[in-house]
Amino acid sequence: MRTITTVAGMTTARDAATGTVGLVPTMGFLHEGHLSLVRSARAACDTVIVSIFVNPAQFGQDEDLGRYPRDEERDLALLRDEGADIVFMPPPEEVYPPGFDDWVELRGPIAERLEGEHRPGHFRGVATVVARLFRVVRPHRACFGEKDAQQLRVIRRLTRDLGLSVDVVGLPIVREPDGLAMSSRNVYLTPDGRARALSLSRALAEAERLVSEGERDASNIRESARRTLVAAGVGIDYVSVAGEETLEELETIDRPALLLLAARVGATRLIDNTMLAP
Repeated sequence: MRTITTVAGMTTARDAATGTVGLVPTMGFLHEGHLSLVRSARAACDTVIVSIFVNPAQFGQDEDLGRYPRDEERDLALLRDEGADIVFMPPPEEVYPPGFDDWVELRGPIAERLEGEHRPGHFRGVATVVARLFRVVRPHRACFGEKDAQQLRVIRRLTRDLGLSVDVVGLPIVREPDGLAMSSRNVYLTPDGRARALSLSRALAEAERLVSEGERDASNIRESARRTLVAAGVGIDYVSVAGEETLEELETIDRPALLLLAARVGATRLIDNTMLAP
C-alpha cells in the first residue's frame, strides 16, 4: 500500500494504474462503515484508492473542524488490512492551492434544504472537494455511505451536471449492535449521551412500523419521530419525510420516501435516515 500526499504524486500514480479504479473518499478516523465501502471497491475494482482529507471547506465557523477526531496510524493499518492500494492524504494546500477559485455549488431542494439550510456552505464544500478528488483520481467507481443520504444525492447530481464518468455507489448504513449508526463523531458521546442517541434509530424503527401498518400521513410520521427524540432529551435540527429522489417534503407517503433526522446530543450532532416504502 502506498501513501501519497501531493496532487502531482496522485496524478502520476493514477496514470500508471490499469483496469478499473475505485475511490473511497473519507475524512479519516475510520470505522466499520468506511471499511465496508473499501471492501465493496476492492470486490469491484482492480485498483482501490482511499482518500483521507478533513475538508475545511465543509465545516462552518462554529463546527468541530479543530477537534474532529484523527488517528492516521490506525487508519493506515486498517486500510492495509483491507487491501487498499493507495491512500491519498493531501494537506489542505494541495487540495486548495493558492488562488483556488473553482467552487461547485448546486441549487434546489436537493442541496438547499435540510443540511443545506442548517449548515450554510456545507454542500459547497462537499461538492467542491468531491469534484476535485474525481478530477485528480479519475475513478470509474466511487463508494459512499447511505447514512449521508442528502450528500449522496448531491454527489450524484454534481457528477451528472459536470458530465463526469463516475459510477457513484451508495452502500447501506452500518450500525452498532445497539442500532446506533456508525459515525466518527460517536467518539464524542458520553455513556449517557450514547444512550440518548439511540433515540434516533428508535424513531426510525417506529416510523418503519407505522408505514408497514398503513400510515401514509407524513405529518404523523414526523410527529412520531419528534416525540421519540424529545422524550430522550435530544435537540432536534430537523425531522423530514421527503421524496427519495428529490428530497422535497411530502404530505402523503405515496411513493418511496426518506425519513431524515438531524439531532444534537449535547455538543455532538448526529444524522440518520431510513427508507419508507409504501
